Amino acid sequence: MVTLTLSDQQIVDLVKQLPPTAKQTILDVLIAERVLWWDVTVSNSEEKLRKLAQGRGLDWNKLSEDERENFVDDLLHE
Repeated sequence: MVTLTLSDQQIVDLVKQLPPTAKQTILDVLIAERVLWWDVTVSNSEEKLRKLAQGRGLDWNKLSEDERENFVDDLLHE
């Protein structure tokens, strides 16, 4: 199998040559990957916040949105 090495700019130039439907397909794939990454990041972060809250005697599920924001703000300023 042959491996082709292209610079980022070469890839961009190639994508620019594609028809609009192909560009949209590429964009959809990139967005889907980013959304998946974001979902995993948020899920992992929320689990860590739950554990930190529990360690301080708080129940993350029972905190209001404002209480959660204050909790995170307190963590950031420690």
